[in-house]
Formats: sequence, C-alpha cells, structure tokens
Amino acid sequence: MSTAVSPLAPKSVPEMPVVAGVRFATAEAGIKYKGRTDVLLLEMSAGTTVAGVFTTSKCPSAPVEWCKANLAQGRARALVVNSGNANAFTGLKGRETVRITADIAAAAVGCAPEEVFLASTGVIGEPLDAQKFTGVLDGAAGRLADGPWIDPAKAIMTTDTFPKLATATVDLGGVPVVISGIAKGAGMIAPDMATMLSFVFTDAAIAAPVLQSLLSRR
Repeated sequence: MSTAVSPLAPKSVPEMPVVAGVRFATAEAGIKYKGRTDVLLLEMSAGTTVAGVFTTSKCPSAPVEWCKANLAQGRARALVVNSGNANAFTGLKGRETVRITADIAAAAVGCAPEEVFLASTGVIGEPLDAQKFTGVLDGAAGRLADGPWIDPAKAIMTTDTFPKLATATVDLGGVPVVISGIAKGAGMIAPDMATMLSFVFTDAAIAAPVLQSLLSRR
C-alpha cells in the first residue's frame, strides 16, 4: 500500500459522538496484508431499520447481491466489512462465501443470517476464503464498543490514503439526533458509487420505507 497521503486529506478528523444502538470492533484476518486491521464487525440493536443504495454496475459483487436480496425486510442487526478482497467476479464460490460469512456473523451476535449485511472491497476476481472469518468474528463480538470511530474507518480502507469520517448532530423537535458515517473509496464513484462503500448511522427512529426514500433522493 502507498504511504503517501493525498493533498486533499483533512488536517484533522471530526470528533465522532456515540450513536446509540451501534457498537463495533475491528480485527486482523490477514485477507491480503499482514499487520493491519481488515475486518469490521458492527452490531446494531434489535429493531434497527435499514435502507441502502447500490452500484448500477451490471456485474455486482456477491455481497451486493446478498444485501439487495435482504434489504426489503427493512431490518439489520449486523454489518461485516472486509478489505483486501472484493469478492467480485467470483461466481458461485463468492455466493457461498457470503452465505458462510453471514452464518458466522449471525452466530457471533445472535441474530438471523438475513439480518447480517456484508460488504467487501479490494482485489477482484480472486476467491475470498470464508474461513478467514472463523474465530475472527467471534473474537470481535467479544470486544464490541461504541468508539472510537476512527478504527472502523481505517479497517475498510484499500487504496485510500486517509480515513473518511463525518458527523452531525441536529435538533428535531427538541431532541438531539446524531448522524455519523464512514466511507472508503478514491475516485471510485462511477457508475453510481461503483466500488465506493459508505455506511451512515443515526439514533433517530425512522421507519425503513421513509429511510429508503430519504436515502434514494438524488
């Protein structure tokens, strides 16, 4: 990986507040690089709603297909993101890896596999070994915490030269609401997000159809 930092990198990262109902941990699975975190496990409280938008590529990865299939239920309990391997152009092997990974994550956090959302980023065309997650996700589940957000932002980086984080707190009817997010990607936004990944979380109680409508606005 390049150690050069983009001149566009901010001088500092924002102070990210706790988002109620969200805990996470990162781990080293050795998917591509040694000595760096490359897996994020994020747990969401029961009752969490979810919405999503995806790349318009005609060749989406196995994790994208999995997430699209499970998005309609509008519920999420866990998110697993790995860097180093995109699990794209991997055919049936890629789909099997997604299924096994979802099973491992579901067992680790105590939910249904369909409530686990997955994302992978990195090299394309190479099979991703699902056994890389065995033990790793169980260990991460035992270290879940509500901060610091810089850790998951770093774990999902690939060609990025700096972590990307953003947050805002707004007043809705006298109630403070936190909206925080992380992203990875360096010029990877066509067609419509392409291989860019972005995850946004809020402690606002929003029904899934409303959340989807807000997220889908252009």
